[in-house]
Amino acid sequence: MVPQPKTLKYSSIAISSPPGAGRSTLLRNLKPMLAPLGWEMFSGGDWSRRFAIEAGSHDSKDQTHHKATDYSDEIDRQIDLKIREKLSDPNTHVAVESWIAGWNMRGLKHVLKVLLMCDGALRIDRIVNRDNISVEVAKKHLKEREDANLTKWQRMYGVSNFWEPKYYDLVINTYSHGPTETLDIVLQALGYYNGNH
Repeated sequence: MVPQPKTLKYSSIAISSPPGAGRSTLLRNLKPMLAPLGWEMFSGGDWSRRFAIEAGSHDSKDQTHHKATDYSDEIDRQIDLKIREKLSDPNTHVAVESWIAGWNMRGLKHVLKVLLMCDGALRIDRIVNRDNISVEVAKKHLKEREDANLTKWQRMYGVSNFWEPKYYDLVINTYSHGPTETLDIVLQALGYYNGNH
């Protein structure tokens, strides 16, 4: 038997990780469990792209991976602020994934903040398979995006490590835990299962 949202321990979930650690997979796997309970699902990249398009800072035809540096500091701050505002309401039920979603929700006790970590080589391998690109291209792409995004956010927010475990309620190594096990750990932390599970 599936509990109603009011019985869950958290009203929203924010999933953070470096690229390739399994954020989008976890969000996709949560959807059939939580959407029937009225939860919304958001990819941070899609959220950012939509916000930037509305602000006139992104071409709606461009569906490629974008970098935070594609936007001004102000647009980036507005994106983070809007998503934090949405999850600040304990009556809202949202699962969101982005590089720094969990850090962005720090201090919100009703939001389950999940950090996914993974070995760099496996992350590259996943990106190779996901985007159908070579290892060298994946390495270059990953390094460029990480350097650009993290340098900008560190400058904007004065934080050296957005993936420090102290900001999170749950840290999962997706190298040693597969997608099903990762989903199970998150659902257990959420209080999704009843006592008979």
